[in-house]
Amino acid sequence: MREALFYKSLSGRKVQCNLCHHRCQIESGQRGLCHVRENQAGRLMTLAHGQTIAQHVDPIEKKPLFHFLPGSAAYSIATQGCNFHCDYCTNWHVSQVSGGASEYLQPESVPEQIVTSALEAQCQHLAYTYVEPTIFFEYLQEVATLGHQAKLLNVWKTNGFMTPEVLTNCQPLMQAANVDLKTFRERTYREFGGRLTPVLDAIHHMQALGIWIEITTVIIPGINDSRDELIEMAEFLAKDVSVDTPWHLTRFFPAYRMSHIPPTPLETLHQAYEIGREAGLNYVYLGNVLARETQDTVCPQCHTTVILRRGSQLVENSLKAGKCPQCETKIPGIWKSDQA
Repeated sequence: MREALFYKSLSGRKVQCNLCHHRCQIESGQRGLCHVRENQAGRLMTLAHGQTIAQHVDPIEKKPLFHFLPGSAAYSIATQGCNFHCDYCTNWHVSQVSGGASEYLQPESVPEQIVTSALEAQCQHLAYTYVEPTIFFEYLQEVATLGHQAKLLNVWKTNGFMTPEVLTNCQPLMQAANVDLKTFRERTYREFGGRLTPVLDAIHHMQALGIWIEITTVIIPGINDSRDELIEMAEFLAKDVSVDTPWHLTRFFPAYRMSHIPPTPLETLHQAYEIGREAGLNYVYLGNVLARETQDTVCPQCHTTVILRRGSQLVENSLKAGKCPQCETKIPGIWKSDQA
């Protein structure tokens, strides 16, 4: 165990965790909503330090990050626990358990081991993913700092619910992030265990810090697939973030407590794609489906396909110094590691 960061002591040995926007006030002997931060006699301890449940090599496109060193490899790690409780979580068996309780726990891995394994696997990135990375921030910070020293880039797959204090301390711990924008309705966000406004604020904060951002929305039938809601999301991204922010629209498949809901109809997915394009977004992608051309990167000026993909696999990248080879339009993204 390690003492946690971002907390303050309250009266009666109670503490307030300031890692995410829940800002849990935790009695002595109790844990926060993430299940992995415990108040031990007035000291907040993290139960997730070194306790990985996954270490894998993934293509960066699987995060998904399509405009961040295409075709490169990410050494992906996760611990257990999460500060949300989404009913459709595909990793619920590790995200919705208390610290130390998962059967998937691996032998303790010190940060040096993680970085060494990433380098031996010839990865360019360290990816913090599968569960919400914020909840194992202390471990992430040590791994990411060593990774940065070894010239590895750090990428997060996140729900965006971290506090401004955490985000301000994320350089050089975050070069890119894929943020889940789960819905554009406050009520639905609360059902998943979060709130909408802090996520929108985090997107803006990351943008201000110069972090490369891509957005993912899982389209769930009857939950967030109405035309009005999708239009609002698309317009927020186009008007309040950037028309060049990639938006990944992912097909839902039955999982966890939503096993009774059918997969997203392909028609709904394509309608969402068109809504994004009509809102002015230059880069809209479909995920969890093999849909021809909707996973390729196309120059918004001359419509040349500059990056060809099949699922999460890079097929061809014809960019030249980050520009379209036909008309030399700059395609926003990080295309060389020395730009990060």
